[in-house]
Amino acid sequence: MEIADSVLDLIGNTPLVRLRRITRGIDCPVVMKYETYNPGGSSKDRAALAMINAAERDGLLKPGGTIIEPTSGNTGVGLAIVAAQRDYKCIFVCTDKVGVEKVDLLRAYGAKVIVCPVAVAPEDPASYYSTAERLVAETPGSFRPNQYDNNWNPEAHYLSTGPEIWRQTDGKITHFVTGAGTGGTISGVGRYLKEQNPDIQIIAGDPDQSVYSGGSGRPYLVEGVGEDFWPTTYHQEVVDRVVPVSDLDSFLMARTVTEEEGILIGGSGGTAVYAALEVARGLTKDDLVVVLTPDSGRGYLSTVFNDEWMAGFGFLSEDGPVVRDILAQRHGDIPPLLYAKPDDSVRSVVALMREHDVSQLPVAKNEMPLAAAEVMGSIDELRIMEAAFSDGGVLDRSVEEVMSPRLPTIGIGQSVEMVVQLLDLASALLVLDGGRPRTVLARADVLSFLSERSNA
Repeated sequence: MEIADSVLDLIGNTPLVRLRRITRGIDCPVVMKYETYNPGGSSKDRAALAMINAAERDGLLKPGGTIIEPTSGNTGVGLAIVAAQRDYKCIFVCTDKVGVEKVDLLRAYGAKVIVCPVAVAPEDPASYYSTAERLVAETPGSFRPNQYDNNWNPEAHYLSTGPEIWRQTDGKITHFVTGAGTGGTISGVGRYLKEQNPDIQIIAGDPDQSVYSGGSGRPYLVEGVGEDFWPTTYHQEVVDRVVPVSDLDSFLMARTVTEEEGILIGGSGGTAVYAALEVARGLTKDDLVVVLTPDSGRGYLSTVFNDEWMAGFGFLSEDGPVVRDILAQRHGDIPPLLYAKPDDSVRSVVALMREHDVSQLPVAKNEMPLAAAEVMGSIDELRIMEAAFSDGGVLDRSVEEVMSPRLPTIGIGQSVEMVVQLLDLASALLVLDGGRPRTVLARADVLSFLSERSNA
C-alpha cells in the first residue's frame, strides 16, 4: 500500500509543468517547479522541516518547547505542520502587509500570531524582527529557527529541490529562476545545479526596490520576496543575475498565469514568472528555463485577486473617466507629490504650502518613493490656523504634534464618480499609482476637470 507515515513524508518531490500559453512567441521552453504540491502549500515546508530536525539534533528545541519566528506566512505554515506532528507550540510574527488569509491560516494550525507594522526599519523595536527577538527572550523553552541566518534553510534546497530539478530535467536545465526572500531557495538550488554544470545560470526575480535589486528595501507590496537587509542565507556569489520586477508586473503576471494556465499562484510567483519570461525571450529552443513558484494564490484572494483592492492601490483601471484623466488636465507646475515629514517644523510646512499654493499635505516619514503604509497623517491650513490661534508657539513645533489623520486614498484608475463621493466627506484625497502615493487630489482639481469636460 502507498501510504505515507505522516504528512511530513509528503514534503518535496513536487512536479514540473510546462507553461505553454503564456510563452506563446517564445522559442525557449519554460517549465514551473510547482511547490504548491507540498502539504503546507509552499516551498517553505522543506526548510521548516530541515531547521526543526537540526534544532532537535543539536538540543536547541526540546519536547514541549515553543517555536517563535517572524514570517510572511509560508514558513510559519511549514513550521506549524512540523509542530503539530511533534507537539510544539508556535508563535509567529507577521507584518501588516500580510494578507488576512495567511494570518487566519496560521491561527487555524493553532499558532499565536502577532501583527507588526511593515513601515519601520528592521532595528525598530516595533519591527517584526525585533518583536520576535523580544518574544524569544521572554519565553522559556523557546527556539527561533531564524530562517534568515540558519544554514539549514539553503541546505534543505541543496539536498532536495536542486537534485529533484536536475533529475526531472535529465540535466538539460540551462537557467533557473526564482524569487529571493531569505535567499534559501535560490542559494541552495543554485549551488547544487552549478556543481552539476557550472554554465547553468541562476537568476533572481526581485521586487524593484529590494536590496537585491539595488534598492533600500522599501517600498513594495508583494509579499514573501525581496528584503530590506542582506540575510546570511542569501549567497550572492551563486546568483548570476537579478531581474527587478515592479509590484504591478508581479500582480498582473500572477493573475495572467492563473487565468491562462489554470495555475493559481501568488504575487511572489508572479515576480518569478515575469523574470523567467524576460530571461526566456533572449534564449533558443535548445535552452530550458525552470522557474520555481513558491506558493499558491489562495493566500492572496483578498489582495492580488480582488479587483477592488487592486484598483484601490492603482493597479487596475475602471471604465469611463478616472482619476488619471483628472490629473492629465491639471495646470501649473506642482511636483508629483509634496509632503511633510513628522519632524519638520509647522512654520517650514506653511512656507512650503505657500510656495506651491496648496492647502494640505500628507505627512510621511521616509524619502521618495513612498509606500502607502509610510503615510502617517496629513496637515492643512485650517488645522494650523486653529492651532496657531490658540497658541502662537505652535508654528515652531513639529508637524507630528499637530497633524490630522491620513487623507483617504483613491487609485489612479478609479472612477471620477467615486472621487466625487469621497470628496463629499474629505477635503482632499491621496492618489495611489502602482501601490505608491503619487499626488494629492483636491476638490478644485475635480471642478476644473468637470468644467473643461462640459465645455469640450
